[in-house]
Amino acid sequence: QVQLVESGGGLVQAGDSLRLSCAASGRTFSTYAAGWFRQAPGKEREFVAAISRFGVSIYYADSVKGRSTISRDNAENTVYLQIDSLKPEDTAVYYCAANGVIATKTDAYHYWGQGTQVTVSS
Repeated sequence: QVQLVESGGGLVQAGDSLRLSCAASGRTFSTYAAGWFRQAPGKEREFVAAISRFGVSIYYADSVKGRSTISRDNAENTVYLQIDSLKPEDTAVYYCAANGVIATKTDAYHYWGQGTQVTVSS
């Protein structure tokens, strides 16, 4: 019911900030909660942040809490993730996902984007 396309990744230096975008197609994106996940080489996909359909509920993983912001603009069908003070361990492919209700588990989401690469050099 919804297709997602991430953008905004790239090569940055430690300490920099990056803002990722997830463009969603569909007529009723506001009916979906959204989440950001990441997967580094050789590791399992892990939760980063999630936001309910109107932004009332927001969750962050401990690894990014305090230096990240998830937001959404339903009028533009877009979800954002900004990470400040980037660290080399933030290097991963970042995926956005959509679900009927907010969740922090990978297997709870029904729809996924293709991912965008974020590489943080030291």
